[in-house]
Amino acid sequence: MAVQDNIGSSAPRTSLLNDPVFRGILYQIIVGGLVVAFFYWIVVNTAQNLAAQNKTTGFDFLFRTAGFDISFTLFPWSRTSFYWQAFLAGLLNTLLVAVIGIFFATLLGFTLGIARLSSNWLIARVATVYIETIRNIPLLLQLFFWYFAVLKAMPAVRNSFELPLDVFINQRGLMVPRPMPDGEFIWVLLAIAISIIAAIAVGIWATRERTATGRYPALVVQAAKIADAVVIFLVAALAFTLLSQFVPVLANSPAIAWVVALVAAVASLTRFAPYSRAVVAFAITFVILASLLRAMFPSWPPFAIDLGAAVAGLVVGWISLEGTLRRPPSEGRFPLALLILIAVGIPALVYVVTGAQLAFELPVLERFNFRGGVQLPPELVALVFGLTIYTAAFIAENVRGGIRSVNKGQTEAAQSLGLKEGDRLRLVIVPQAMRVIVPPLTSQYLNLTKNSSLGAAIGYPELVNVFTGTTLNQTGKAIEVIALTMAVYLTFSLLTSAFMNWYNGRVAMVER
Repeated sequence: MAVQDNIGSSAPRTSLLNDPVFRGILYQIIVGGLVVAFFYWIVVNTAQNLAAQNKTTGFDFLFRTAGFDISFTLFPWSRTSFYWQAFLAGLLNTLLVAVIGIFFATLLGFTLGIARLSSNWLIARVATVYIETIRNIPLLLQLFFWYFAVLKAMPAVRNSFELPLDVFINQRGLMVPRPMPDGEFIWVLLAIAISIIAAIAVGIWATRERTATGRYPALVVQAAKIADAVVIFLVAALAFTLLSQFVPVLANSPAIAWVVALVAAVASLTRFAPYSRAVVAFAITFVILASLLRAMFPSWPPFAIDLGAAVAGLVVGWISLEGTLRRPPSEGRFPLALLILIAVGIPALVYVVTGAQLAFELPVLERFNFRGGVQLPPELVALVFGLTIYTAAFIAENVRGGIRSVNKGQTEAAQSLGLKEGDRLRLVIVPQAMRVIVPPLTSQYLNLTKNSSLGAAIGYPELVNVFTGTTLNQTGKAIEVIALTMAVYLTFSLLTSAFMNWYNGRVAMVER
């Protein structure tokens, strides 16, 4: 009986403090109460201090007249504008730098990251020196270099360097032509958007067909050959037309440029395609280098400049020839030329059919300054250039680490299938590396956006300079101004992170 009583009796009751679930809830309540109490103390203390100084809070100051100038804005600005317009001007200037910087830093970073893993010793070492040098120099120091040592060292307005396409550079920044579209040009813009979507859709469809069947659709292959010839014809016509300013024979007979372009296009459909591409690459390189060097160094002998540009053109042409000879047949290549022709040809056709006009207001040098065109201030150019150069070095390391993370067996398997180096990267290595590249790439995008606030050090009117600087000093609304500025950068960060997390989920590998 004694044994049965012991078995039937309930277990002894324990204290609630010994229950881990109860303790966890209790600790959270205590910590939450302390946090609320801390913020309550901050609010009350701030309110008492403001009352003692006869200061009020609120955002009514946003609708007062600013009374100061902003050197660069994306919309009309005057001293009679309001503080909320100053906030908007700084916000748009920050977004402008962030978007342009992210775009070019991504392109340059991916190029450098792949170049550092190149089998070419010279290319790999140049990329390594660039990356290790740039990322170990403070960003602020680099901005000072580009602004004070490079752009501010440019000649005065009357001695501006003239670059191709009526672009001028001097101490006051870049002077570029201003586009002036008419009312019908809206249809061209709509066609551009539709053609870009169509080109992306065709590329995705062709890639899926190749993944499923092992080859691109026959229609895409044939269209790609024709598009390739058309693109070569247009590029060659442009290159040899510009070359006429250096070669008197072409200047006296403009038809020669079109004949040469036609020959290059026809040759691209034959076994001489690598050589036609090499000739076009030589012409483009020569025109670009000769034009830039003649504009930047007018005192140098033209013959020496043309000779150096010709040597550089021969090197680029030889590299193009070697790369083209190693490329797979056109049936196995991604139809890039077709996508370019879709994205460019459809808008061009709409431009002709609708009779739209796109004129350009050229900058013209007068007595003391340029008239017409668009002036890009040196602060904007230095900030965009510095952020792009600096962030690209870190993105390159992220890309290199992502490619290194892919199992070497994947590369060997791609080689066994006969894929060339470019196709191995595009079809096998990079898609698998993106799951490693995207998370740190997101951090670099956020860093670039937040580092744009360093533009205040060189006088660029971004959000911190215009709003947290001038507006705060004039209004004394420290809490409101700082809160709005913090909210803007927090919103930028959350939106960027959300988009990149969505993209990371799309490219993540799915386990079977």
